[in-house]
Amino acid sequence: MQTITKYLALIVLALAMQFANAQEVKNEEQLEQLETQKEVVKTEEKNLLKEEVEAINKRLDANEISQNEADSLKQQAAEKHALNIENRLAIIENRIALLKRNNSVTQDTGASLDGYVIEIGTSEDSDVYDSKSIYIGPKKRKTPKKYDRRTTSDLVFAIGFNNAIIEGESLNDSPYKIGGSGFVELGWAWKTRVFKNTNAVRFKYGLSMQWNKLNIKDNKYFSEVNDVVSLQTFPVPVKKSKFRTTNLVVPVHFEFGPSKKIEKEDYFRYSTYRKFKIGVGAFGGVNINAIQKVKYKLDGDREKDKYKDYNVNNFVYGLSTYVSWGNVGIYAKYDLSPIFKDQVVDQNNISLGIRFDMD
Repeated sequence: MQTITKYLALIVLALAMQFANAQEVKNEEQLEQLETQKEVVKTEEKNLLKEEVEAINKRLDANEISQNEADSLKQQAAEKHALNIENRLAIIENRIALLKRNNSVTQDTGASLDGYVIEIGTSEDSDVYDSKSIYIGPKKRKTPKKYDRRTTSDLVFAIGFNNAIIEGESLNDSPYKIGGSGFVELGWAWKTRVFKNTNAVRFKYGLSMQWNKLNIKDNKYFSEVNDVVSLQTFPVPVKKSKFRTTNLVVPVHFEFGPSKKIEKEDYFRYSTYRKFKIGVGAFGGVNINAIQKVKYKLDGDREKDKYKDYNVNNFVYGLSTYVSWGNVGIYAKYDLSPIFKDQVVDQNNISLGIRFDMD
C-alpha cells in the first residue's frame, strides 16, 4: 500500500511540474502575442482613418460639403482614431501586467492575429455588448455604411374583405357573402426615392401573391357549360360554397408623403416612421390557380366537391391604392380584368382591407 502511495505521489508531482512548465510556456506565448497586438491595433486604426478620409473626400468632390466642413470632419476622425489607439494600447498594457502577475487572462482585446480574433461580449453580427455571447473566427471587417441609400425593401402583408362588382347590380345585391368573402396578399417590395434631394415621392414595386375568395350565397355555385361560367342552384342544400383564385402579380405604386431626414457623420437616411403616406398605382400578373369547394350533406353523410380548371382569365390586372400612417394603412384594389373569360354577366373582384408595410 505504501509503495502504491509513493508511486501516486510521484505521478502527481510529475504532472504538476509538467503543467507548470506548460503554463509558463503558454504565458510566454501570450505575452508575445500581446506585444504583436500593439502593432496590429495601430495598423487597424490607421486603415479605418484612411477609409473615413476617403469617404469625406468623395463627399467634397460631389459638392455635398464645403472645404471647411471636410477639414473639420477629417480633424474629428483623426482625433477619434488617435484616442482609439491610446485606449486600446492601454488595455493591452494592462493585460500584459495582469498576465505577468497571474497564470492567465480570460478576455481578449478584439485585435486580430493572423486574420483571426476572439471576442467575448460581442455577438457575431453586432457590435452591441452582450456578456453571454462569444465569437471566435476570422476577423470581421466592418463594411462602411453606404452614404446615401436610395432604394430599400420590405415585407408587404394585406388582409380584408373581398367581393365582386357585377354589371347592372350594386354591392347590396351581391350573390356573395360580405363576411365570408376575403382576400390576402403577401409579397416583397422595393422602394426607390425618385428625386435626389427630397423623399417626397417614392416609386414602390415588387412581387406579391394574391388570394381572392368569394363565399357564395343562396345555395348557388359556379357552373361551366361550353366555357361559359354562371351561377346555378346546387341540386341539394349547400352548407358552404366558396370560390378562390390565386394570382402572382407585380404591384407598382407612386408613394407620396413627408419623411424625416436622419443625418450622421458618414451617412444619411430618410425615415417614414409615424408619417402619413399615400400610394397610387396598379398591378398586373397571371392566375396560377382557381378552385371551388362545395360542402353539403347527402343521405346524412358529409360531402365535399372540388371543381378546378375554370375558364378564368389567365392574365389579371387592376388598380390599387393605400393610405397609411407609418407601417399600417387602409388598402383597396380593383380588378379591371373580369374573373372569367366568358361569363353571362361581367364581374370583377374588389377588395378593401388593412395593409402592413414593414419598412
